[in-house]
Amino acid sequence: MDYKQYISEKLTVEGFSSEQLYDLIALPPNTEMGDYALPCFRFAKTMRKSPVAIAESLQRTYPVDEIISCVSAVNGYLNFSVNKGAMADATLKKILSEGDSFGSSQEGKGKTICIDYSSVNIAKPFHIGHLSTTVLGGSLYKIYKFLGYNVVGINHLGDYGTQFGKLICAYKHWGNREEVEKGGIHAINDLYVRFNNEATEEMESEAREYFRLIESGDKEANEIFEWFKSLTMAYVQKIYKKLHITFDSYAGERFYTDKMQPVIDELEEKGLLKESEGAKIVDLEPYGMAPCLILRSDGASLYATRDLAAAIYRKNTYDFDKCLYVVAYQQNLHFKQFFKVLELMGKPWAKDLVHVAYGMVSLEDGAMSTRKGKVVWLEDVINRCVEKAYTVINEKNPDLENKQQVAETVGVGAAIFGALYNNKIKDITFSYDKVLNFEGETSVYVQYTAARANSVLTKAGACGDYCVKEVNAAEFELIKALASFPDTVKEAAEKYEPCLISRLCVDISQKFNKFYFDCKILSAEDENTKNFRLAITKATLQVLRSAFALLGIGIPEKM
Repeated sequence: MDYKQYISEKLTVEGFSSEQLYDLIALPPNTEMGDYALPCFRFAKTMRKSPVAIAESLQRTYPVDEIISCVSAVNGYLNFSVNKGAMADATLKKILSEGDSFGSSQEGKGKTICIDYSSVNIAKPFHIGHLSTTVLGGSLYKIYKFLGYNVVGINHLGDYGTQFGKLICAYKHWGNREEVEKGGIHAINDLYVRFNNEATEEMESEAREYFRLIESGDKEANEIFEWFKSLTMAYVQKIYKKLHITFDSYAGERFYTDKMQPVIDELEEKGLLKESEGAKIVDLEPYGMAPCLILRSDGASLYATRDLAAAIYRKNTYDFDKCLYVVAYQQNLHFKQFFKVLELMGKPWAKDLVHVAYGMVSLEDGAMSTRKGKVVWLEDVINRCVEKAYTVINEKNPDLENKQQVAETVGVGAAIFGALYNNKIKDITFSYDKVLNFEGETSVYVQYTAARANSVLTKAGACGDYCVKEVNAAEFELIKALASFPDTVKEAAEKYEPCLISRLCVDISQKFNKFYFDCKILSAEDENTKNFRLAITKATLQVLRSAFALLGIGIPEKM
């Protein structure tokens, strides 16, 4: 049962719909006050009363029944206590009957969301800085699918620019096909680093010419470029497979080469394009921003030009209700600028473009530079997490079957969870010891809790019928946390914050472990209590599995 909906539909507040009341109802920090709370401060202006008086008035008129057992007014809050037995029974039945679909909905039916994330740069390996965009975008993709949306995952490939002329030039001077085939993307990156360290003025000129040849369709230059691209895609697909990431489109920057001119023409026609020192710009000074550069003085296009073309193409192709860009906060100005340009062009859907900004991820030794070769590769981070997970698992449970497979699930999960546990905008300093801690607020702790629940259920065998009688504090707090999963998923989608799901998983795990130690399960005092607690255990395992699936993390049966 959705208790927030049940409560909101029975409330009448002047000027507020039941949907608005639903959004205001929250879980109070002190559960002794109640299970749900409605703050009345927002109603004061409309009702011309103090929040305290409003809460007291609502308390007198709210119909207490077999679902809501008590209503109290305290300091401007209306607190609701639910019938614990009824809530426990309804929640467990709903979770166990719906299984994997518990928490899902069809709220997004008929709506399309495009998500631009990860954005592979051709010929460059993933470094740890790519972790957030990849797993954050991947989680949002899964969350919106879970809520019934048609989701289009877009990998906006970085496959356009002068760096490809430099790569071809470096390959022509120092590379050979056999070594590059063997070394793959890392061999290509070594050539790129070497070019930036050793290139002469003559080589820089050659590089510009090679890029011109790519643009003009030269057969040899494009064959080399496509070869670099195929090596890159083979490399990244292995990482995506480990991280459980999928895409529906790999249309990159080059794809929009022939789609930019109509945008430039439209800007001209609408009087938005101005000349500035030989370049073409859209003046955004009246809106408190620097000008948006559309064409350089030499006629070359820029990121904004291609992003404008891409946004228009996506709207025409997918007719999205929202288009999300999962890109680091350093690009805040870029997105504000090109969103504003689309608005000035008269695109009413410009309001549906959202920059989902996130903080940076680094290791303890700080920032990285691909050009200088000072970088921590994402694959190395993942592999090290798996290696450390194997070591810890081997120490804790040396007789565990499929240790390597479990270590993969635990190690990869630790890397993902490390990027998804905090609010997305925060910078993260990645620590191997922290993310693989069995006792901390980590994926390993959640996985270990799930394995514990699975062990109890395996030992118990079949779970019989039960009748809910008394519900103690440990049981009820856990069941209430499980019941909040659907609301948490919805809120994570609304706020673009998978961390809300991550934190709920930790909260559920903490409450389950308290329940596990406080309440006898297999050796309960009677069969009815045993079956009731087994149902709680089974529901906990179900919700943790569903929640972790939305983050892109697996849960081993044993650890």
